[in-house]
Amino acid sequence: MTMYRMCELGHVSRASLYRFAPEASRADGDLDLRNQIQRIALEFPCYGRPRITAELQRRGWKVNHKRVRRIMKDDNLLCLRKRKFVVATTDSNHNLRVYPNLAGSMEVTGLDQLWIADITYIRLETEFIYLAVVLDAYSRRVIGWSLDRTLEDDLAIAALQMAFRRRTPADGLTHHSDRGVQYASNDYTGLLKERGVKISMSRSGNPYDNATCESFMKTLKYEEVYRQEYRDLADARASIERFLEKVYNTKRLHSALGYCPPVEFERSLLIPPALSAQQPPQQVTV
Repeated sequence: MTMYRMCELGHVSRASLYRFAPEASRADGDLDLRNQIQRIALEFPCYGRPRITAELQRRGWKVNHKRVRRIMKDDNLLCLRKRKFVVATTDSNHNLRVYPNLAGSMEVTGLDQLWIADITYIRLETEFIYLAVVLDAYSRRVIGWSLDRTLEDDLAIAALQMAFRRRTPADGLTHHSDRGVQYASNDYTGLLKERGVKISMSRSGNPYDNATCESFMKTLKYEEVYRQEYRDLADARASIERFLEKVYNTKRLHSALGYCPPVEFERSLLIPPALSAQQPPQQVTV
């Protein structure tokens, strides 16, 4: 039966058929893409349109952000952040030596040139626990971390020691933090000096001097902490370790790295120059 005859029997004009045909075709074409977007959204619930688009492209989809946004809007998958992130710094009211801000004038062009450190609190049902981290400023990779009930300098030292176990920085490494008593303590600064590391600290009352670490803490809170209800310290440690090592470092796309996970970005730096010449140089300022 011809299409003309089918339209005649169904009392449908040929003009209507041609008008709605593209929409039906588009809906069919969106089906596989929609399923893929939903899979990514389930794996990374806090991904917005830019990261979902980047992840699709990494998986071989030729798609632009407008199409992704339309599908995400139709499926109510656009991210909404309802809880405000508050920047919190450690106690800087002490008589210990404070070091100048060296990081502010640095242009970081490679790994292990600048490490950045910070501490945040995490609320459990009946107590607070504290997380100290050390990041490589160039790759944004978490290279050291420690979680405990105490805010003593042992917390920060444990994270720093993990970083030294994982990395072998050459001479010239700078360590940047806020002016908190943990980072200004003699034990902490002594460990840095033993390793020949230059010490840098944020200016007084200006937590945004450590903006890269603050940005990481914001990601941690939105994508892990605020989405969980930890039973106790052990439960929190297991969940946060999974997020840091199995998600943030290895899977989560980082916009500052060209939508690439930190571990993958570091591996790309090992590619011979002839093969990596197409990649723009990554420069970081803190």
